[in-house]
Amino acid sequence: TTATVLAQSIVGVGLKNVTAGANPMDLKRGIDKAVAKVVESIKSQAEMVGDNYDKIEQAAAVSANNDPTIGKLIADAMRKVSKDGVITIEEAKGTDTTIGVVEGMQFDRGYLSAYFVTDTEKMECVMEHPYILIYDKKISNLKDFLPIL
Repeated sequence: TTATVLAQSIVGVGLKNVTAGANPMDLKRGIDKAVAKVVESIKSQAEMVGDNYDKIEQAAAVSANNDPTIGKLIADAMRKVSKDGVITIEEAKGTDTTIGVVEGMQFDRGYLSAYFVTDTEKMECVMEHPYILIYDKKISNLKDFLPIL
């Protein structure tokens, strides 16, 4: 993308100048000033799209190498999950590009044992009103948790 090309050029020209004897700190200060100007210019030209899905579709299509089909899919996905949702892109197993919506939470790890399966047709474990423990450290000894089980 443009950012990658610009970064590569900045590094290349910067290294060339340092090799030629330029002060690296002066070069860094100059790059910082240029970045500030560019960011200021981009902010002045930026147009908020908000909830205008036509503009979202247009921006997404441009980002997808001017592919209007992908732009429409991205806008549809954003419409479905709203601004608070999460969009995850995965590689398809076939040639179709689709949108799937997951309500709630989804864990990609699977279950520890096949005995957890409640729907053998879909091989899913569906739980009604489960208790969930959130712990911020590694669980290495189950004895510490026996009192709450």
